[in-house]
Amino acid sequence: MALENIVKEALNALYHHPDDAVRSQADQWLQNFQRTIDAWQVSDNLLHDTSSNVETLIFCSQTLRSKVQRDFEELPSEAFRSLRDSLNNLLKTFRKGPPKVRTQISLAVAALAVQIPAEDWGDGGIMKWLRDEMSSHPDIVPSFLELLRVLPEEVFNYKIAARPDRRRKFEDELASTMDVALGILTACLNIPELKEQALEAFASWLRLRHRIPTSVLATHPLVLTALSSLTSDVLSEAAVNVISELIHYTSARNLDGFSVQMPLIQVIVPQVMNLKPQLRDPSKDEEDVKAIARLFADMGDSYVELIATGSGESMLIVHALLEVAAHPEYDIASMTFNFWHNLQICLIERESYVLLGNESLIEAERNRRMQVFRSSYETLVSLVSCRVQYPQDYSELSKEDQRDFKQTRYAVADVLTDAALVLGGEVTLKILYMKLVEALSGPQNGDMMDWRPSEAQLYCIRAISDLVPITESEVMPQIMQLLPKLPHQALLLQTVCMTVGAYSKWLDAAPSGLSFLPSVIDILVSGMSMSEDSAAAAALAFRHICDDCGKKLSGSLDGLYQIYQRAMTGEGSFKVAAQDSLHLVEALSIVITELPPDQAKKGLEALCIPAVASLQEVINQGPLVLGQKPAREITVHIDRLANIFRYVNNPEAVADAIQRLWPLFKAIFDIRAWDTRTMESLCRACKHAVRTSKRFMGVTIGAMLEEIQGLYKQHHQPCFLYLSSEVIKIFGSDPSCADYLKVVIESLFSNTSCLLTKIQDFTSRPDIADDCFLLASRCIRYCPHLLFPSPVFPSLVDCSMIGITVQHREASNSILSFLSDILDLGKSSQGQQFISIRDGVIVPRGASITRILIAAATGALPSSRLEMVAYALLALSRSYGVKAYEWAKQSVSLLPVSAVTDMEKSRFLQAMSDAASGVDIKGLTNPIEELSEVCRRNRTVQEIVIEALRPLELNMVHVS
Repeated sequence: MALENIVKEALNALYHHPDDAVRSQADQWLQNFQRTIDAWQVSDNLLHDTSSNVETLIFCSQTLRSKVQRDFEELPSEAFRSLRDSLNNLLKTFRKGPPKVRTQISLAVAALAVQIPAEDWGDGGIMKWLRDEMSSHPDIVPSFLELLRVLPEEVFNYKIAARPDRRRKFEDELASTMDVALGILTACLNIPELKEQALEAFASWLRLRHRIPTSVLATHPLVLTALSSLTSDVLSEAAVNVISELIHYTSARNLDGFSVQMPLIQVIVPQVMNLKPQLRDPSKDEEDVKAIARLFADMGDSYVELIATGSGESMLIVHALLEVAAHPEYDIASMTFNFWHNLQICLIERESYVLLGNESLIEAERNRRMQVFRSSYETLVSLVSCRVQYPQDYSELSKEDQRDFKQTRYAVADVLTDAALVLGGEVTLKILYMKLVEALSGPQNGDMMDWRPSEAQLYCIRAISDLVPITESEVMPQIMQLLPKLPHQALLLQTVCMTVGAYSKWLDAAPSGLSFLPSVIDILVSGMSMSEDSAAAAALAFRHICDDCGKKLSGSLDGLYQIYQRAMTGEGSFKVAAQDSLHLVEALSIVITELPPDQAKKGLEALCIPAVASLQEVINQGPLVLGQKPAREITVHIDRLANIFRYVNNPEAVADAIQRLWPLFKAIFDIRAWDTRTMESLCRACKHAVRTSKRFMGVTIGAMLEEIQGLYKQHHQPCFLYLSSEVIKIFGSDPSCADYLKVVIESLFSNTSCLLTKIQDFTSRPDIADDCFLLASRCIRYCPHLLFPSPVFPSLVDCSMIGITVQHREASNSILSFLSDILDLGKSSQGQQFISIRDGVIVPRGASITRILIAAATGALPSSRLEMVAYALLALSRSYGVKAYEWAKQSVSLLPVSAVTDMEKSRFLQAMSDAASGVDIKGLTNPIEELSEVCRRNRTVQEIVIEALRPLELNMVHVS
């Protein structure tokens, strides 16, 4: 009683106390209470207490539902029957509400049924028990109908701590009693006030796919009632849910599969088609129209293979879907977008026609179908292209609404791409161009033209750019002539710039392309001066133009350089943000690549001047100023140099530039090695220089490695490890670099191993762990001769054992990849010679590594990492055979039977044994996934498993 009173007081404080701190404290106490074993009895007592208020009833019903779902194993086995009877009584008690409480009790009974086998439930299992209870207590039928509705839904509820075997058996148990469920629901149809509930429950049972023959369903009273209720004001929502489920029920993956479903399809489709006039009925509520549109969209998605044949009946559905796509409400129209995408795939992909066999027949049938659907897709283009028009009040919309509008534009762009794949880019472009001309000749507001309709069509024209052939010569020249004449409104100019960038390949290929380039460049310069958004679009378009038209522009380098200079120095009216200026750097770098070697070298020097001058100015002010500058003021210039090194594809010129700039880089390394942001930027620049220059780097690479090796000991910047891995990729196999690289990697790995001595170190510096083991994996790939014989290899393995269970995703993945790379060493001819060294390190640690990996699979790591853990386990088994099996057997023997049964253990061990014998490991992940699910089924079991395996106590093995 004392505890019950405390619960009531805590709930009262949670909902009614004026002090936030008190409410938060009450909330925390209640959460902790829900995890206790006392929560069972207290919740049950308060639910049976007639004086409990609604807040108490809701909390206790939620607690009881959660306890049954997650913590049922806390109770002794003999408690099941009394729990079932208590829940049954509560269903009867709350038959008239509150509805939230009744739903939670129903979910609790369903969760109990998932976990209790039919033979243990008694009375022939839950369905027969439920039928008997409903027969004995007709006044309680509404409560039991809710339970009947949630039962099949709970098959797929993975919050319920049921073992995988039991979950599968429960689905089979329900399926085997489907006739009982449908019998109950059919009987309920005779009681008008129960019809809606019966239909909703029927919709739930249909989610147990293909358990009832469609020929039976085609004449079933529940189906016929649902179809006849589609126009009923009271029952339409429930009827729509049933018909939607039936449509999904009858979907098939190929045309052959539809023959079995046809009796039911032929009943459903005509009835849904009769609803088509309601799509345009102004008296219909929007929610009703949405429900009808949903049925048409469901038919389109489910029967797309049938529809793609282009039969007369299927075209009726297509015309209905075009009506849905024409609906003024975007939420309704967009329901069809998935259908148009899938139909496009069916029409184009060869797999849809393979049964025809003969290539000429395939081509003829494809052409026939394309012709059948041509007008539908043309109509679709006209319908959706208007959806992207900016609303009048766009600038006043909230950021969230503006984001939603942009998402709408992206979705429409995808639909236009689908249409262009069917119609061809040229046909689609013509349709959009005609709409653009129409928009430009639209009504004028005095001297001001409404820019929004033409911007919308330009956005659509840009969306299909990849599908417009570069040989198109009818429409594109007219569009290019139009662009300079459009008003300079910020959003319109932004789209104009993006359109120019999207058609850069056309500009390069078209005979008239060169004549358009001056006006195009002028447009982009205007874009850079209008607003930050238009400047961003212009800078990106500039990059595309230079990328594709580089040879045409190489003679205009002076003019391009002036634009570049203005953007880099911030002169004049340019509004190019620092991040967007990198596109201009890339653009000029690409043009310079097209120049002869001597000119390219001079061009590269000219590109570097603005960035180098700014950095040199800071350095000249002395170490104190350099050390105190905000990182952004330095990295903006280094990032530009990084892009120059990345995109000027002239190894000798870049190598020469980095050699000249090395004293400047060294000064920044020496003074700002403490500053992670600056070091990341500088290492990125060095990385691109190494990638581009490769072997031309000469002495600079040695100076660079010496610098980062020395600085890493003091400042432990992860980017030093990342830069080293780039060097290893290029120079790792070069015999002339072996001695030097050996010293570097031993220094980096030994320093890192000293930093990461316990799991807390990995948690606090996951970036170091991530880059360290990425570097180690790269060493295995490119220079195993430097890593495996090295004295740092054993300590690196020990370090990985400590960090496997770090929760940081990238760090954990890098460690698991490193271990898998070691275990897969025998796969490469280069690695086979080091297997004996590897075995000398792994075998003494094998039992511990196996146990840590099993712990990771069973709860020490999130289930999202399971695939990588499973691969490492199976690779271990494949490499060490019987040894690995024995290691795994030792580990799983530690798991108590209360957590994992002997049968579940044996399935896992069989997978390990199969991997050892060379069975393809792709099929062996299921037993590991099942063991993982069993061990994670609730918090208590997970804690028991981790306590049994104790992975963090196994990470250091002292080998004599």
